[in-house]
Amino acid sequence: MIKKTLGILIGPFSVPCLMLGLLFFAASLTPSLIPRGPAVQGILGGLVTAIGYLIGQVVALLWRTADLPRFSGRPAAFLTAAIAIPLVGFFLWVLGSSRIWQNDIRRKMGLETADALHFATILLLALATFVAAFIIGRLVAALFHLVRARLLRIMPVRRANVLGFVTVVLFLFIVTRDGLVDQTVTALDESYETAQELFQSAPPKPADPRMTGSDASLIDWGGIGKPGRDFITSGPRAADIAALTGRPARDPIRVYVGRANGETPQARAELALAELKRQGAFDRAILIVASPTGTGWMDPGAQDPVEYMHGGDIATVAAQYSYLQSPLALILETSTGLEQATALQEVVHGYWKTLPEDARPRLYVHGLSLGAWSSMHATNLFRLLDDPIDGAFWAGPPFPSAFWNYVQNQRNPGSSWVLPSIGDGSLVRYASHTADASEAVSDWGRMRIVFLQYSSDPVVFYDPRSIWRAPQWMRDPAAPDMSDHLFFMPVVTQFQLALDMALSFGAPAGHGHAYFAQDYIRPWVEVTQPAEWSAADTARLKAHCDTGFQKGCANGTQ
Repeated sequence: MIKKTLGILIGPFSVPCLMLGLLFFAASLTPSLIPRGPAVQGILGGLVTAIGYLIGQVVALLWRTADLPRFSGRPAAFLTAAIAIPLVGFFLWVLGSSRIWQNDIRRKMGLETADALHFATILLLALATFVAAFIIGRLVAALFHLVRARLLRIMPVRRANVLGFVTVVLFLFIVTRDGLVDQTVTALDESYETAQELFQSAPPKPADPRMTGSDASLIDWGGIGKPGRDFITSGPRAADIAALTGRPARDPIRVYVGRANGETPQARAELALAELKRQGAFDRAILIVASPTGTGWMDPGAQDPVEYMHGGDIATVAAQYSYLQSPLALILETSTGLEQATALQEVVHGYWKTLPEDARPRLYVHGLSLGAWSSMHATNLFRLLDDPIDGAFWAGPPFPSAFWNYVQNQRNPGSSWVLPSIGDGSLVRYASHTADASEAVSDWGRMRIVFLQYSSDPVVFYDPRSIWRAPQWMRDPAAPDMSDHLFFMPVVTQFQLALDMALSFGAPAGHGHAYFAQDYIRPWVEVTQPAEWSAADTARLKAHCDTGFQKGCANGTQ
């Protein structure tokens, strides 16, 4: 019985397929956008080895099905050795070079370099991952053979093969789907329970009647949730701003509607507009319609600097659409975020355009990550034709964003994919940790749009088509925080970039998906044109934000 079980789990083992897997493993050791430690590299290596092995098995099956010639005996052994010897040498060379490549990226990102390869950790984890994947594959194959054997009793071989394959695929789909649903429901339950605790244990509401959530506010404090309460109660006050700029200042207006404050996106948008009116937001110089990330988080590193540079004469409004982390919200509540952003923009812009042009604030839209995607979706250019907004500032736009992709593909010939130039720069400009959107062929036009994107951000530059072709940015000269040793390998690069996305949130500030105050400041100046603001003011604000991320320029996590 034990021998039979082992036979099912191990089965016939293919050396040529393993060699293809090892080629994939070697390719996975090359650098990508985010540096990888030995544990992560080991798991990645084992996974792509298993996928390479599987691809080899599929090719072998097709080869046999087509009845093509097969090698056996001495010719097969000679061919295997002729391929295996240089492959092993190549694998060992890549493995030895991987620490140099990873340390190169680490240095460019200001990280401490690794002093050892941790060869044993990589290989042991790779082996464990490969074995686990191989056993799963063998169990799936055993299931197919079991179903096929039953079907052979009542139908011809070819029909049994096809129907058996379809049956197993459907079975795995149902199992995977139900497993995913179970995990999703658990995540939703935990998010809901956390949100309820936040509502029940909310800190005292603001005493200032001018603030959102106060006794005078139209928005219930208990239903706002922690991200919204943090946004409302943090940030610079008039005294903080005046101390930095040396000029009179006002308390900025921050309006935030929690998901629990309204039944529908439209209801939350109408409530936000009513609160904006109550607080006198349309009498301010600047009005920003912002879209939060999945949890409802608003990045203080993006919000606080713009309030400093406008002397507090500014109002910002946002509405929450989810309690989930951005990756879950992206998968499960994509339409919810788009609907909420659209409703809020339509309501606010609809009222704003009824006001006299000389007696209303300049209107801007803003979002980070998933918030950038929803904000871009909501910025309907046809709706804006009769009375356009003054500008937009979007940071870390996720790769599926339709508007971002459209703009990227309009880049001028010769400009890079990670930092392109669009036309003469009078409408759209790009910023990164090495560029601030201040340089262009022409001056700004009526509307100003800036994208802030780090060249090492896989949330922006992940490409689903990298499973078979190199991403556009990989064909360009390497950006300053990219490796000079990028190497494209079909399938493998796809998995490298997918893993990069998971690691990008923990990257050092200014790299990956970790956007921070320093890189928001100058683009905000370009987009919003603060009055009486000089280069010295920008330097002073950067220094203020750089000193331990003081109050008014703090950073957080999504």
